[in-house]
Parts: sequence; C-alpha cells; structure tokens
Amino acid sequence: MTNRITVIGTGYVGLTTGACFAHLGHEVVCADIIPEKVRLLQEGRIPIHEAGLGELVKAGMAAGRLSFVLGSENVVEDADFVYLCVPTPQGADGSADLSYIRAAAGAISAKLRAGTIVVNKSTVPVGSTRLVEQALGRSDIPVVSNPEFLREGSAVDDFLHPDRVIVGSDDRAAAARVASLYLGVMAPIMVTDPASAETTKYAANAFLATKLSFTNAIAAVCEAVGADVNDVLLGIGYDHRIGHEFLRPGPGWGGSCFPKDTRALISIAEGSGYDFSLLRGVVSVNEEQFDRTVRKVTDMVDVNGKTVAMLGLAFKAGTDDIRESPALEIAKRLVAKGAKVRAFDPVVSDVDVDGLEVVGDAYAACEGASALVVVTEWDEFKWLDLDKIASLMADLHIVDSRNILDRGAVRRRGFTYQGVGRR
Repeated sequence: MTNRITVIGTGYVGLTTGACFAHLGHEVVCADIIPEKVRLLQEGRIPIHEAGLGELVKAGMAAGRLSFVLGSENVVEDADFVYLCVPTPQGADGSADLSYIRAAAGAISAKLRAGTIVVNKSTVPVGSTRLVEQALGRSDIPVVSNPEFLREGSAVDDFLHPDRVIVGSDDRAAAARVASLYLGVMAPIMVTDPASAETTKYAANAFLATKLSFTNAIAAVCEAVGADVNDVLLGIGYDHRIGHEFLRPGPGWGGSCFPKDTRALISIAEGSGYDFSLLRGVVSVNEEQFDRTVRKVTDMVDVNGKTVAMLGLAFKAGTDDIRESPALEIAKRLVAKGAKVRAFDPVVSDVDVDGLEVVGDAYAACEGASALVVVTEWDEFKWLDLDKIASLMADLHIVDSRNILDRGAVRRRGFTYQGVGRR
C-alpha cells in the first residue's frame, strides 16, 4: 500500500528516512528550512557523504516518489504520516535541546488533517512523545515514537536491513499503521509504549559506547602487561554472549550520537533520581583515550614547534561528519602543546581549528613532519607508500590509533611505531 509521507528535516536521518521510504514504494516529500540545502537536493545532489544515499535519492526522484520543498507548513495537509527528523542538540547541562522539535510540531499543527499520524524519529528524552502532543495541541492527531538506529556510513543498509524496528505508542492502531510502512523490510517489529521506545534508543547507544570504552580500557591493560589486544579481543569475541562487534580499539569514540546520547541519558537518569555512575565512567574513559593518544606522540617526540601529520578528520570512515571527532580532540590537544598539525582526510576538506592545516593528500600532510598519527580508519591509509612517507618526514615516528598499519612493515622502514594495546 502506498502512503503519503512528509519528512521534516533533511539531515542524515531525515534524508535517509525519506529516500528509503520512497524506495519502499511510498510517496515522500522532504521539507527543510535551509534554502541552499533544498536547492541542492532538488538538483539531485546530497550535502553529506553517505554510501548509496545519492543513488537512492536520484532513483526516488526519477520515479516521481521523492521530492524536496522549502518549509513544511504547506506540505502536510495531504500527508498520511509526518516524520519529525529535526536536530536535538546537546544543551549546556548535557540534556537534549527540544526547541527544534517543539517548533516543528507547532508549525504544522493547524495544517494537519484529522487522523494524520505524527512520528517522532529524532533522538529525544523519555516523555518527548507527550511534549509533541502538547506542541500539536490536537487530540485527533496520534503521535508515535519510531527511533532510528542508523550508523553513519551505512545508514541506507541499516534502514533497509535493520536488526529491529521499534514503534512506541499508546494508540495501538496508530502503531500498527506505522509498522505497516516497513512492509518489505525483513526485521522484527517491536510495538511498545512511547517511554520504552525512547529509552531503547538511548540504552542502545549507551551500551555500544560502553563496549567501546571497555575495549579501549582493555587495550591500556594489554599495553601495561605486554599482551596483544587484537588476540585478546578475538578470544573474547568468540563468546556468543559478547560477540565481535564494537570490539575494536581506537582513539576514542565521537560523532553525532554517542557523545550526545550518553550525556543525555546521564542527565535523564539524574533528573529521575538515579546516579548513572557506570555511564559517567564510560564517558571519562573516552576522554582519557584522547589524552592517551596524545601522550604516545609526546613520548616519542617533543612536539613544541614541530609539525605532526594526521591522517583522518571524520569521526569514523565512511562519513564526512566531524562532530565530536576524536581527530579534532587530539589535534586540539597537540596544538595546545605547541605542535603544528597538518591533516588529510579523503572526504573532509574544511575544518576550523586553530593550528590545524588541512591539505589535499596524505603525502603532503607528512612532508617535514616529526610524527604521524593515524586517526580515522579509511582503507586507503593501509596502502600508503611507506618508503615515500619515510623520505618526506623529518623524524620517523608513527602512532597508529586504529591498528590498521602493518607494524612489521612500518618498523622495517625505520619508524618507531605505537599502536593501541599492542607493542
């Protein structure tokens, strides 16, 4: 059955949601308030780096099932469903800022026809379904929570082949209608109450962040006792209760979700009288990981007045997102110690950080550098010409914060090498 869906917000969640629903056969209109972004999308160009999304957008537009408009007020009148996919940035106290979602709901209230279902796909604190209901002020408009579980870099695949679809509503008929949008998607569909749906999103991200921080803590132990973290993690990952996913050490986690959502869940818990000390520890371990990476560089070379080359700026491979990127955190700490940081990333070219210069290729970043730090796990960094890099650098020191380089090959070229959790 074809439904008419309006998606408000064209960030990576909104744009992926709209393009994928169009792919599933629905008629989708995506609305945004930024004229330049809308113009770009109307031309079939997407403003973010996301695998497969550009092709899906073009296919949806060519089939006449996907369109983009400026402003949302006049494109919700005929909608069967309205998806709210607007930002919920972190406030100064760690809580989520709900002003955008409140404004979006208020702006469309008078235009909605009775029975249209408003679906909240933004990541929001527990109780936000009620907030949207209040902002709408309409007893004839059901509000449903349908949280997203999209990883940047694989968002299209995650939408079309999810581990599960969560639908939260006290109105079971409305929940069933939202669930029906996913016909053709092979995944368990869980219908629950709004508070449980909203909590599930935060709990999932908090658990994954915990797994990553635990992995980095184990890496520190391995460095201390002389163990190889790759072997240790492989060994525990074979336990089906643990699994291999998210057992990869690194420079720390970042991005648009984990930092914001962990802090928001801590704030939610505190607001309800629970001290989530475990999760505060997870955040603390992550902050320490940035410093540990910097310390590995400064233990090799006095960086004051020296150039440090950095490979990678995106918070992870497969995306151009630099929000709370470990690379930027590490760069800022190196600059604070007097270093000049010269960086290259395959898809990120514009970064505003004092003391950080972005150049056009990996070899240009290495020229005259006293140390090289690999921060983002782009595949192309595995195949760099190490002999050429050695000829360009002033001093031969490498910190491989993703363990993606062949350490034997690196050392044979005369480099001092430091990975994560291994010698």
